[in-house]
Amino acid sequence: MKRALQILTYKGITHGEQHLLPLKIKFKQMKKAGLLMLMLVALNSFSQEKLSLQQCYTLAEGNFPLAKQKKLLTTQNQLDLEVIKTGKLPKMDFQAQATYQSDVISLPFTSPTSTITPPNKDQYQATVSINQLIYDGGLIDASLAEKSASLKTQQKQVEVNLYQLKEQVNQFYFSILLLQEKRELLLAKKTQLETTLKEVKSGIKFGVLLPNSDSVLEAELLKIDQQLMEVNLNKTSLMSTLSMLIGIPVSPNIILENTEITVDLKTEIERPELDLFQLQKEKVDASEQLIDKKNSPKLSGFATGGYGNPGLNMLDNSFQTYYIAGIKLNWNVFDWNSTKKQRESLQVTKEIIDSEQEVFELNTVMEMTQQQSEINKISAFIASDEEIIALRKKILETSSSQLKNGVITSSAYVTELTNLFEAENNLSTHQIQLQFAKANYKTTKGF
Repeated sequence: MKRALQILTYKGITHGEQHLLPLKIKFKQMKKAGLLMLMLVALNSFSQEKLSLQQCYTLAEGNFPLAKQKKLLTTQNQLDLEVIKTGKLPKMDFQAQATYQSDVISLPFTSPTSTITPPNKDQYQATVSINQLIYDGGLIDASLAEKSASLKTQQKQVEVNLYQLKEQVNQFYFSILLLQEKRELLLAKKTQLETTLKEVKSGIKFGVLLPNSDSVLEAELLKIDQQLMEVNLNKTSLMSTLSMLIGIPVSPNIILENTEITVDLKTEIERPELDLFQLQKEKVDASEQLIDKKNSPKLSGFATGGYGNPGLNMLDNSFQTYYIAGIKLNWNVFDWNSTKKQRESLQVTKEIIDSEQEVFELNTVMEMTQQQSEINKISAFIASDEEIIALRKKILETSSSQLKNGVITSSAYVTELTNLFEAENNLSTHQIQLQFAKANYKTTKGF
């Protein structure tokens, strides 16, 4: 049993302490009988609550702090898209300056009748410029597409990380389930021993059995009580850790459902990692489109209005208002093969993604193959366990009859009863290990 627990117990997480506050209901303060009845029904329902493996998966994914990143990533992406879209809006710049020059423009000749005076060495300018993008070759749209592809990749990465929580849930869930089943077997053994003890005491009273024949049974009952205490403590500890993982208080009295898990033993993988690899390649494609658009010709219109001394007429030495308007074309015709090298780099990135996908698929198929072998092995053990239990029950029936007739001692009877208990415990352990192996197979395969 301890070895089975070591197999099922997840060692990467420290067991915490569970703090459940008792529900105190002050009946004297309740004035309405209907409210009292509602509270009692709710309390009774909670005490009989069951928890399934699928519910634990859902709760763990919703409770894990990483789940908040999906919403944060969406908000961040919306802000980034708004910033990129501002590229289509007009840009306005204001500039002001005051300068003093050591020299200014002057005419190479002078005339007594000339009225032209050179500009002042101290000059002042204030301008407002407006630039409006007319055509960018699809650069902004490509940037938006690249950001959207990046968001999908990041969100899928979060899903992949959350999916890995299922392995932790499996470890805790089936470890608790194993303790839960052991407790039921111990209670059944205790009930049987108590029944036998009454019969033995009756036999001692009427002189059929030797005195102190009941001592062995009473000692075994005390031993069972110790085992039940240990099981309950271990279950409470694991329940506490499971509670932290799924984010809701879990009472030790809650029953974990032990439902049959069906698996399709095929090597087809349906993991979210495969979607992530595909989205990563789509992001590379979007980045490649963005690189192509960066070298496209860009056309924009501009207008500048100013006030300064001098203005556009450098020979007019006075404060003037002026404006300039026009269109501008910008086209990077030659970039020293920078774009080509960036494309080649992106192709290498795609090849790296493909190789990572191949490694992931190979490792996953190998793990699934091992898990299939484990499922087949445990299934064979279960068939053998059932045969052993059938034989042990026959032996115990004979021993029980012999004990009542004083043919064997209580110790011999307890030995046979323990043998049956161990056989039933092996069967229960193997059945849970089988469900655990199936759950791990489904988690590895993807669902």
